[in-house]
Amino acid sequence: MRTFLNDFKKFILRGNVIDLAVAVVVGAAFNTVVNSFARDVVMGFIGAIFGQPNFDSVSIHIGSGRVLVGVFITAVVNFIIIAFAVFIAVKAFEAMQNMRRHGVPEMDPEVDLTIDQELLTEIRNLLRERA
Repeated sequence: MRTFLNDFKKFILRGNVIDLAVAVVVGAAFNTVVNSFARDVVMGFIGAIFGQPNFDSVSIHIGSGRVLVGVFITAVVNFIIIAFAVFIAVKAFEAMQNMRRHGVPEMDPEVDLTIDQELLTEIRNLLRERA
């Protein structure tokens, strides 16, 4: 039993398990923010434009039955909003990772720099040479 508990402790304390736990917690918080943005902000604008905050009341009556098309439309709009928010978050994350890996992108040499910018560029280049 002691070996089992030690193995479990090693498993829990591995970096990737802790990273996964952090990702789940941050993902849950991000999910709350994105859903609130979709439901409260964007659908609020839709309500201001179309007179109602969602399309849930839109339906098609066929005989004695009713097809709730509006619920589906609301779900599709929410999906598009959430997918776009995730896309933006992933793009921002990739940009930050790229900056971390390669440093801040160089300025265009064709652009005229101010004296301050020239001095800062020289200092940066000297520091790079030392490293």
